[in-house]
Amino acid sequence: MRVVALEEHFSVPALVKRIDPGAIGRRGFRPRKPPTDRPSPMELLPEIGERRLKSMDDAGITVQVLSNSGPGPDLVPGPDGVAMAREMNDHLAAAIARNPTRFAGFTALPMQNPDACAAELARTVKQLGFLGALINGTTEGRFLDHPSYDGLLAACVELDVPIYIHPHLPPESVRQAYYSGLDEGAGRVLESAGWGWHSEVAIHTLRMVMAGTLDKHPKLKVIIGHMGEMLPVMMARIDEVSVLDIGHLKRPITRQILDQVWITTSGIFSQPPFIAALQTFGIDRIMFSVDYPYAPDAKGREFLDGVALSPTDMAKLAHGNADALLKLK
Repeated sequence: MRVVALEEHFSVPALVKRIDPGAIGRRGFRPRKPPTDRPSPMELLPEIGERRLKSMDDAGITVQVLSNSGPGPDLVPGPDGVAMAREMNDHLAAAIARNPTRFAGFTALPMQNPDACAAELARTVKQLGFLGALINGTTEGRFLDHPSYDGLLAACVELDVPIYIHPHLPPESVRQAYYSGLDEGAGRVLESAGWGWHSEVAIHTLRMVMAGTLDKHPKLKVIIGHMGEMLPVMMARIDEVSVLDIGHLKRPITRQILDQVWITTSGIFSQPPFIAALQTFGIDRIMFSVDYPYAPDAKGREFLDGVALSPTDMAKLAHGNADALLKLK
């Protein structure tokens, strides 16, 4: 069975070394404790070749759609950020060209330079064959509903490509308010993969609804990961409590999400979250992903093999929905 995974990551250490260490520190990057039962993700991230392909082959994964894992050009202001995004995207394009049937790409954008984002997206889609863009959370406290990103969203619509909203570390003010005063390891887990990442993307998505951004761009296609970033268990509640207070939107909140948002299974490999996602978003809006190398390909495949779906629906989850949304051949 063809299997497409589309929240899979890479890095370019030579470019990361050019980023101001102070900017990296202020954004909250801290050393990760490496696993003891498998290679460190930080070791695997830069490699886009035989080692990655073997992991894919062993797990029966046909295609990885690759995206930059920070630190990246979104931390770099001015022309240097634009140049770094271009170099990173060209690096990825060269890796894809070496294995064009196995790899595809999402654009890395110079998010501190909103006026340059649309141009870089257009270049990578038209010239390099990229399938959309992935952004890592907020930029200098700004979400995608900020007016400065309107041109980027319009370009996504014009090019008919999605934008993937990936989690990022919380801004310092949020970290201090919500996650400080804990054991260092506990605070890091809570602010990131244990909770904070997912609530941030849910808020990001809801802001795009409540600010009128999705109403303004009704053909915009958005992807979020991690089984819907907790939205499946909250959407009915959100609709219920918003009736009396929110009247400026053209469509109900949940309707906008179901119209314009696709979700992936990345990094969550248990059945209850999948069942909630299936019952709320429906099979046509869910796409398989692993979150490599932060999660092992084998674990993602074990989850996929354990899902109870008809052959038709399994094909949609494994590759069909991604093929249609991303226009993969």
